[in-house]
Amino acid sequence: MSSWLHIMIFIPFLFAIGVPYIYKQLTPRIHTGWFVLSIPLVIFAYLFTYLPNISEGNTFTETVPWIPAYNINFITYMDGLSLILGLLISGIGTLVILYSIFYLSKHREALNNFYVYLLIFMGAMLGLVFSDNIFVLYVFWETTSISSFLLIAYWYEREKSRYGAQKSMLITIFGGLAMLAGFIMLSMITDTYSIREMISNSADLSTHSLFIPAMILLLIGAFTKSAQFPFSIWLPDAMEAPTPISAYLHSATMVKAGIYLVARMTPIFGGAAEWFWLVSGVGLITLLYGSVNAVRQTDLKALLAYSTISQLGLIMSLLGLGSASLYYGVGTDSSVYAMAIFAAIFHLVNHSTFKGCLFMVVGIIDHETGTRDIRRLGGLMHLMPISFTLTVIGSFAMAGLPPFNGFLSKEMFFTAVLNVSTMSVFNADALGIAIPIIAWIASVFTFIYSMILVFKTFRGKNKPEKLGRVVHEAPIGMLLSPLVLGSLVIIIFFFPNVLSQYLIKPAMNAVLPTLADTGEMKVKISAWHGWNTELFMTFGVIGLGTLLYIYLKKWYRIYHLYPENFTLNSVYDLCLVKMESLSKFITERYMTGFIRDYLIYIFSFIILVVGGAMWFFDGFSFDPSKDAPANMFEAGLMTAMIITAITVLFSKTRLTSIVAVGALGFLVSFFFVLFRAPDLALTQLVVETVTTALFLLCFYHLPQLRKEVSRIQFKAVNAVISIGVGVVVTLVALSANGNRLFESISSFYENSYELAGAKNIVNSILVDFRGIDTMLEILVLCIAGIGVYTLIKVRLGGGDKNEEAK
Repeated sequence: MSSWLHIMIFIPFLFAIGVPYIYKQLTPRIHTGWFVLSIPLVIFAYLFTYLPNISEGNTFTETVPWIPAYNINFITYMDGLSLILGLLISGIGTLVILYSIFYLSKHREALNNFYVYLLIFMGAMLGLVFSDNIFVLYVFWETTSISSFLLIAYWYEREKSRYGAQKSMLITIFGGLAMLAGFIMLSMITDTYSIREMISNSADLSTHSLFIPAMILLLIGAFTKSAQFPFSIWLPDAMEAPTPISAYLHSATMVKAGIYLVARMTPIFGGAAEWFWLVSGVGLITLLYGSVNAVRQTDLKALLAYSTISQLGLIMSLLGLGSASLYYGVGTDSSVYAMAIFAAIFHLVNHSTFKGCLFMVVGIIDHETGTRDIRRLGGLMHLMPISFTLTVIGSFAMAGLPPFNGFLSKEMFFTAVLNVSTMSVFNADALGIAIPIIAWIASVFTFIYSMILVFKTFRGKNKPEKLGRVVHEAPIGMLLSPLVLGSLVIIIFFFPNVLSQYLIKPAMNAVLPTLADTGEMKVKISAWHGWNTELFMTFGVIGLGTLLYIYLKKWYRIYHLYPENFTLNSVYDLCLVKMESLSKFITERYMTGFIRDYLIYIFSFIILVVGGAMWFFDGFSFDPSKDAPANMFEAGLMTAMIITAITVLFSKTRLTSIVAVGALGFLVSFFFVLFRAPDLALTQLVVETVTTALFLLCFYHLPQLRKEVSRIQFKAVNAVISIGVGVVVTLVALSANGNRLFESISSFYENSYELAGAKNIVNSILVDFRGIDTMLEILVLCIAGIGVYTLIKVRLGGGDKNEEAK
């Protein structure tokens, strides 16, 4: 059954290949999205069949060999955590594609590009969450970065789209490379590439010297992907993408990849104080940063972007707080803190539902009114009643109000921060009191921006003069997807334990496998817990949030007090400008257009690196005792070669230089004759003859110089570099000859007749043993030939247009 997981992952990639053909054949008769819609729907239905088995604690794994020599295989592994992400990827993907069919015009949009990029991203996300091998996971991880870059830049003719795509790729690719370094360190610690094996051997890892560096590098990768502070600046600019992309990437899937990585690595690093404070601390800062900045936004998608940053920070902080349960081991304290992990997974699902709904509604508002500017909107409640209802559902869930699912997970969040504030480890007794305070303040701002989203958009006076079009409710096809998500927001509130039993608890058991084995975790979600501290914190959020919203104009000016030049975006832009200036300066220094300068750089590098390395590591050593004595013929040939080489340097005409170069090659062929290698000698003679003829032919067609070169101008730089390269290469060759660390490979090729049926060793090496190398060399020559032919045939600008037309 689980062998189908590999096929499931690659179905989106395979179908992406056929999308351009479908688009070409069917447009404009039918929307391409109708054919793409079946892919995520089938994947969701397939994954849904695993629910009964996963809820009972079963897991599924299957291996497909990839690079078995290095123990790198494509191993799929399904447990509760990967299943819940897989269902979100395919389920939200189905709704997003259905929404895009009505949102994107089949006449004005390049739908072939859109759905190709979307399917590649979907397949990459599925591969990411179901991969057990860390390097396979990394391949899919970076594929999500590349495909998201393409999706964000979908409207590439817009400067802001290109800017947002570039920013997202630079930041997430940087994080991905850091994560790769962390994976390499982790594999060195555990001597395995399997995440499951790493988890099973995680007991003694904390004492290793690479434990903390690996942890930090992995967290950098997770923080960049999930838009955690200070890497969160890419997410608001990514909102330049079409709304279906924003709803898919930035609410339900891509930004959850970092959350998934932290959750998956918690059994390895959880229980360490560094992990606890880094994950929970960065999460809380991100929560506060996102919520405070969301209030000041005037663009609806920008507001949702910062609200997404805030909600991701909330989930990340819960994962960090819950990791303390691994410090306590098995027991009552551990179960108390483990509830934070449960709350994180629960809110991950809740956030995908209400935020996906809100993104789609904001897209509808933009589609029907022509703007997302809150200052131009208002009074839409009676014109767009369904959109208003959906916005209320999504916004109130985001604010943590009943009867919506966000209320349940927000109450669990308050419980988690209150529990940790009294914890006696990791210095939480001294610093822990700040955690619930930060969480409560951030929740107040979350309430404010949720109210702004609802009332500033739909209440107040209608402003048709600022919209430029007649506003009406969206068609049912565009409303269908947010209606499904909005319904789930309410259904989950009234039936949360069904979700808990089949999805959330198995996912939590995957994050905390030690507690799952004991069976101590008894979880029951309830909307009413009595008159406790969490409820009073909620009352405080509603009371203060309402007051601050009413008097928003009175205190909103404080946002203008902070200088714009000190924002993270300003730092990023400054760094980007400085990097471009520096790269331009460096490029201008070495891209001079003169071959001589390029050779100086290349040969100087050889002298410094090769010669320096040999000198630093004491590599220069000679043992001439085993060398054969040179006879008079060899000495004579060597003397002749030196003379011809010097002739090339000091000849006064081109013809003399060409003849001297050819003579030098012919002298080398005589050495092959002396060494009893007639086939090599013949090859050398043929090559030298052909190259000499080609040299003469090329020089014949070169333009005449204004002044014939009478002599080779001697330059000290040329002399130093040429002598240096010659000395270094000679010393390296002599050192290599005097240091035989291994048996010569020539003994292997002596059996060429038995191994390849060839009596000629050289031919056997070129055709059999190194056949692929030879084939690629021929391919390179063919490509070079095509390039030369193209350059000969191409017409450069500036010619006679009438003649070109002929």
